Amino acid sequence: MDIKTYNITWGDRPLTIEFNRFAAQANGACTVRYGDTVVLVTAVMSDNKRDVSYFPLMVEYRESLSAAGKISGSRFIKREGRPSEESVLSGRIIDRSIRPLFNDAFRNDIQVMVTVLAYDPASDPDVAGLIGAAASLMVSNIQWHGPLAGCVVAAKDGQFILNPNQEALNNSDLNVFVAGRDMSVVMLEADGRQADEAITQSAIAFGLEQIQPVIKLLQQIQTELGKPKITLPEVVFTPEQTTQKTEAEKIAQEHFTNIVATLFGQGNKRERHQRMDKALAELKAKFSPEETEKIGYATKAFDHLFATEMIRRIFAEGKRVDDRGLDEIRPISVGVGLLPRVHGSGVFQRGDTQVLSITTLSSPGNEQLLDTMRRNEKHRYFHHYNFPPFSVGEAGPMRGPGRREIGHGALAEKALLAVLPSKESFPYTMRVISEVLSSNGSSSQGSICGSSLALMDAGVPITAAVAGIAIGVAFQGEGKDNYKIITDIQDVEDYDRSMDFKVAGTEQGITAIQLDIKFDGLSMKMVEEVLVRAKAARLQLLEQMKQIIAEPRKELSPYAPRIETIKIQKDQIGELIGPGGKVINGIIEKTGVQIDIEEDGTVFITAVDQAAMEQAKLLVTAITKRIEVGEIYLGTVVKIVADRNSGKEIGAIVQLTPNQDGMVHISQIDNTRVEKVSDILKEGDKVRVKVVEINREKGRISLSRKALL
Repeated sequence: MDIKTYNITWGDRPLTIEFNRFAAQANGACTVRYGDTVVLVTAVMSDNKRDVSYFPLMVEYRESLSAAGKISGSRFIKREGRPSEESVLSGRIIDRSIRPLFNDAFRNDIQVMVTVLAYDPASDPDVAGLIGAAASLMVSNIQWHGPLAGCVVAAKDGQFILNPNQEALNNSDLNVFVAGRDMSVVMLEADGRQADEAITQSAIAFGLEQIQPVIKLLQQIQTELGKPKITLPEVVFTPEQTTQKTEAEKIAQEHFTNIVATLFGQGNKRERHQRMDKALAELKAKFSPEETEKIGYATKAFDHLFATEMIRRIFAEGKRVDDRGLDEIRPISVGVGLLPRVHGSGVFQRGDTQVLSITTLSSPGNEQLLDTMRRNEKHRYFHHYNFPPFSVGEAGPMRGPGRREIGHGALAEKALLAVLPSKESFPYTMRVISEVLSSNGSSSQGSICGSSLALMDAGVPITAAVAGIAIGVAFQGEGKDNYKIITDIQDVEDYDRSMDFKVAGTEQGITAIQLDIKFDGLSMKMVEEVLVRAKAARLQLLEQMKQIIAEPRKELSPYAPRIETIKIQKDQIGELIGPGGKVINGIIEKTGVQIDIEEDGTVFITAVDQAAMEQAKLLVTAITKRIEVGEIYLGTVVKIVADRNSGKEIGAIVQLTPNQDGMVHISQIDNTRVEKVSDILKEGDKVRVKVVEINREKGRISLSRKALL
């Protein structure tokens, strides 16, 4: 094997890309090592062209617990199963980065697979995976318009860190994954703590600058190792087909000219589709049923004419398909508290996109446990996004969440994290479900708005409301210099050479960004314009949301559980739990509450019924109370103690709390001489005693009845 290795120092650690060691049968393959993270990336193209109307690209991201030196904690399943949500999101980042640089006329299956072989927490495998995807595609014979690279940038107090470690990510003001080529942005994924637009723009520009050494390395690799690229077969028309195509396009042009005025204007998505369906039906009726090729040519020409006219109206008249201005948001409708018994609900509607979000509050014990290659932690806030077929007027099978649902849910979750209360001030586990009831563009941003409403309706003390908006672009001509930014895009505007630039945040700043494009990159000038436009739109949305609910409700729903906190010493945790959980389970069974104990001694009691809460608090307090010398108790005699050898009674055991007792020696029972303990004390008697001595090492408490006589 003629192994080829390329090395550079990138940031503060080495980057190594190696070829010809593994996966020789793939069209392109490499390993990428960044720090101690190692990924294997392969690119494969099928030999046969598929009869489909879309570009069949698959990006798979595979994590193995072995990469982090772990074995699954499950007692029954030790093998990796379906990809974790974290893996799905990583795959989406790489997919959204490389997809715009393919010729979407491809109809051969293309699969890019990223396999994480070794994981270094300080070096993001997503960054290595994207670089590997670019490298494997560039050395392959697959036509792809790279190079492209990506990095993570953390911003803190105006300073930027390239590919930061987890601690820096957790403490930053903004984290942004930037994928780009030359000095243009191809993909963005960001989370912020209400980050300023200027800082965000600077962080993106910093990321573009930092990936340039990697792009130069990839160019060198392609020059030295790249295979000749396959060429797409040209579509050659016979003279008869050319005649049919020309005739069909002429008829489509005449028909479109006659009815174009009916296709544009105010109306909802269904009405517009009905107008379009009617126009296409009338066009097809101009041909005989046997003229299938002509109908196909005419239909394709009609779609092209519609898109061309849509762009013309944007540039010539400043109007969209529904007569909106370029920066105009569709009509907004907001509501809260729509559902009985749930802890919080909010509905957000923008045009034809309608989302119902529902908040559920629960105990800390219901936190989600994450045990993946990268994480072993608890998750106290999670957002789930559902996109049923009826939301787009279709009938279809209901399956589990797909990559799109997982991605949109994660984006909405990320947008709210910055405004959530701390666990110390609000110890609840929080779940929000967003049900997309109707969709016509940017349902993920509707979910962000709906989640904010539902959380405030539930009384979750978020620090600020959050809203999101999707920004698009229209180009005139072949280049990218002549463009118009459009606010609040809908389905028909997410077309060829378009973008979906989602920005979420508060009045103060940005909390989340996600960018998808269908061209080969946007300039920093466009990024700046989008951030300015998105902020103006976001403030409009927040103002309308404020009219319905301006701040979180002061009281939780009566159906939401209440949580109270008790702090105990760490060495008392065992006492509260008891042997085999006997003590704590006894309290739970007796009161019906839920009790969760943290390692630092924080005890959370969760209950809907206040009487049960008070009873549980008394029991926990009694069990964990630390007895001190000099305290007086009314205890219960539970046992008369006799000497093992002589059998003579020497004292009585008195229970002071449910799990603590002490002994009254016979000499401490009375002021006069006592011959037999049982002459004065019997099992079950209530007796007042004073604590006179404590031996904590041996766990002994000495009591006196005599001291109180």
